[in-house]
Amino acid sequence: MDKRVGHIERNTYETQIKLTFAVDGGGEAKLATGVPFLTHMLTLFAKHGLFTLDVEAHGDTEVDDHHTTEDIGICLGRAIRQAVGDKKGINRYGYAVVPMDEALSEVAVDLSGRPYFVFNGAFPAQKVGTFDTELVKEFLDKLSIEAQMNLHVTVRYGENTHHMIESVFKALGRALDAATVRNPRIQGVLSTKGTL
Repeated sequence: MDKRVGHIERNTYETQIKLTFAVDGGGEAKLATGVPFLTHMLTLFAKHGLFTLDVEAHGDTEVDDHHTTEDIGICLGRAIRQAVGDKKGINRYGYAVVPMDEALSEVAVDLSGRPYFVFNGAFPAQKVGTFDTELVKEFLDKLSIEAQMNLHVTVRYGENTHHMIESVFKALGRALDAATVRNPRIQGVLSTKGTL
């Protein structure tokens, strides 16, 4: 079996990022993002998706976490797209509903080759620690665009913003894992068009 790995390097005046993503990992994450809350969420994403994820990022976090968070989303999306390659034999679709204490989120993905992002829900707090919670949507939007996937996220309910975001990232990992699983019954790509 070929190794499904994506490696991306991105350098701008605002951020410098090296990122490696392996679909067929074991849930390991080696992360130096400079954004502690994002590091926590990406650790959960890798663990619950059974991926391997390495990130080394340096950004202008003295300004805020926006550029670093957004650019890691860009890089991760590109690495996912690279890793899944021609998408032959994969399930293509994935869906997960994950509780985290009082919070519940659902994530649906389609590795369709067409980016589309939908977010339903609202976080009660504007910050978790020093992290601006509006950056969750920025991250997911860029991830969807660069991975060229449909990404639908619904935060059904919750009271604790940390728990709500955590349930999103765990569900994202599980949904993407389901979508990237190789299915021996699928010949070529799962599309009547013959291509994705």
